[in-house]
This record gives sequence, C-alpha cells and structure tokens, in this order.
Amino acid sequence: MRIGLSTPVVVQLPGHRSDWEERATVEDLARVAAVADALGLDHLTCSEHVAVPVETAATRGATYWDPLATLSFLAARTTRIRLATSVLVLGYHHPLALAKRYGTLDRLSGGRVVLGVGVGSLEQEFALLDAAWDDRGRRADDTLRSLRAAWGRPEVDGLVIEPHATSTHVPVWVGGRTARSLRRAVELGNGWMPFGLPSDELGALLARVELPPDFEVVLGPGRPLDPLGDPDRARRRLIALRDVGATVASCAVRADSADHCCDQLGALRDLADEIGD
Repeated sequence: MRIGLSTPVVVQLPGHRSDWEERATVEDLARVAAVADALGLDHLTCSEHVAVPVETAATRGATYWDPLATLSFLAARTTRIRLATSVLVLGYHHPLALAKRYGTLDRLSGGRVVLGVGVGSLEQEFALLDAAWDDRGRRADDTLRSLRAAWGRPEVDGLVIEPHATSTHVPVWVGGRTARSLRRAVELGNGWMPFGLPSDELGALLARVELPPDFEVVLGPGRPLDPLGDPDRARRRLIALRDVGATVASCAVRADSADHCCDQLGALRDLADEIGD
C-alpha cells in the first residue's frame, strides 16, 4: 500500500484542517510538497469547487484552491510525486478542455497527472456554472469516455490539440460513495476513490466486484493522522485501510506549523515502511 498526501492548505475542511493552514504562506505549501516528494510519497491532491454556498460552507468548508493552478505550482516545486485532482467534477467541463488543460500540466510535470473525477453533488454550483444537474451520471460517463479517447492525442475529430499529454494513458480515479461509482471506476477508470464510507461497507462493495489487474483502491483514514503524537493509532488506521483493500492511502496529518507537518510526514513514511515490512 502506497501513501499519498491529502495536501494541506489548499482544501480546508471543518474538523480536518489544522489551525496553521489558515495562516500558511505559499512557501509553506511548497515546502510541505517538496518534503512529500523527497520522502517518496505517492501523490499530492487538490479538489475542485468554484463556489460554495454560504449555508453549506460550515460542513463542506469554504477554502478550495483551483486545482489546475495549484497543481501546476506544485509541479514546479517537485520532481517525481504524482499530482492528483480529488476530484474534478466532470459536468463542469468539456472533455477537450480537460484534455488540453490537464494535458498541458501532464507535459509540464513530466507525466505525473492523475485525474480524480466525480459526478458532483452540489446542485447550487451546477446552477452557477449553467451545468446540467439532471442525468449528470450519464453525462459524466460520456465526458469520461470522450476525455479518455482524446487524452494525449494531437488531433481529435479534425481538431489540433497542442500541447497534449505525454502519453495516451492517464490514471483515472473515480470518486463517489455508491456501488454505481465503483462500477463506473471499473468500467471507465483505473481506480476508485470513495469517501465517507465505513470499513465494513467498503469491504462489502469491493467484494461484489471483480477488480481488473492493477486497479487502484484509494482510501483515506477519515480523520488526519498524528504519527508523532499517537503512532499506535496511526499504525492501526493504516493497517485497517490495507486490510479492507486499499492499494493507496491518501492521508492528512495533524500539525501546528508547516515544519511540524513536514516532521509528521517523515514519521508517516516510517510507519508505512514498517507496515510494509
């Protein structure tokens, strides 16, 4: 099981963010990303919300950095760690626009893009962007098929796309919390990235589906880990993810500063190595 970082600062969820993230600088963010890269962590993440209604910000959070701008910045401050959207809402984008924009990021980063994608769940945001809410699942499937067909190709349907991604394959992790999202991931993606599901439900859903070879199950521990302050609990939570079927754990860590966050990542790396042994 590989370990990735649910990037601090760029998404600040109530009950999950640490206080230091509210006052963090861009250089703090860059330093954390560089340490994650040097430690050999699997990926960094950034989510997508254009605007969150005031009445839902208390539960969803209000801070969402733009994923394309953010991951482009992090690409320039790292060398090997993968850059994962977590997630792009497919209904907000034309597939060729995604192929061009994130294909450019893929080229800038040397082929490190992972597309985490989802159907979307915030109706007010769909309305803001004049995106179709009804039948959004089917529309998302169509967009995903078109995106995969266009990815990394210099010409699509008589249209030139330059620059384009470094190859015609891109890892696609499908987000969601339903059996349908898992089926979508198996049929159209390379991995499943569910959220908000207990371990027993995750295990039951995964047991019903024959997963393709090299399919990635990307799970999070729920709450941020504290590898330095409570290593036993952090170890148990990582083992629980592995045992339910995770091939990748996407983790956040508790911290009181950027320096502390970097130290926590080192301890998290050590725990992951210990579990692997």
